[in-house]
Amino acid sequence: MRIKPTLLIVEDEPSILRGLTDLFIFHGFDVESEMDGQKGLNRALKGQFSCIILDVMLPSVNGFEIYNAIRLQSQVQPILMLTAKNTEEDIINGLTLGADDYLAKPFSTSELILRVTALIRRSGLSGNDYKLTINDDVSICTQKLIGTSYNKEMRYTRREVTILTYLNQQKKPVSRDELLRKVWGYKSTEQIDTRTVDIHIAKIRKKIEIVPKFPEHLVTLRGEGYQLFCCQS
Repeated sequence: MRIKPTLLIVEDEPSILRGLTDLFIFHGFDVESEMDGQKGLNRALKGQFSCIILDVMLPSVNGFEIYNAIRLQSQVQPILMLTAKNTEEDIINGLTLGADDYLAKPFSTSELILRVTALIRRSGLSGNDYKLTINDDVSICTQKLIGTSYNKEMRYTRREVTILTYLNQQKKPVSRDELLRKVWGYKSTEQIDTRTVDIHIAKIRKKIEIVPKFPEHLVTLRGEGYQLFCCQS
């Protein structure tokens, strides 16, 4: 018997919560939900979920606070954040915290399904842990999502490691569209905001570069895309 993916939705708007619950049940998910931030946090920390969808604006405890608490327990739990706001600051805030994905209201239900499905599919990293070596001072354990960078311990999100691993495999420039298809798992990228890619790249540079504004390893090649240069892998 095929095991259903399990989803926790923490959303305080009743109509949206009902709609999302029905949507994901229809698509074969087992769904649990909470409307209060503290109750959502308690359930998130006690359960095992294929993915957690967090609204940012919640009573008692907001989505960012819930996210931080989850990350103290698990670095690999897939998390998608929802917000009614669509400003650059909010997007950067959500992704800087390390959320695997971010979607602003109002959103397309088909896009939400695609994003959650892609998160779950890519969360099951398989195979043995291996070390991705950027240079003599920067290396990453790809399964444990931790590494060292210039004598400092560094934690990575699954998405960041997947981006680095894919770029390392390609050995050539990779466009934003290709990253969205191969790393995020989107079949079509026409309606996808490419700022998501840029924000993730900026976050990675802060972890692997001495001077992020002048990258030596994760570089942008104008008109071609991003390329990762490693001393070995």
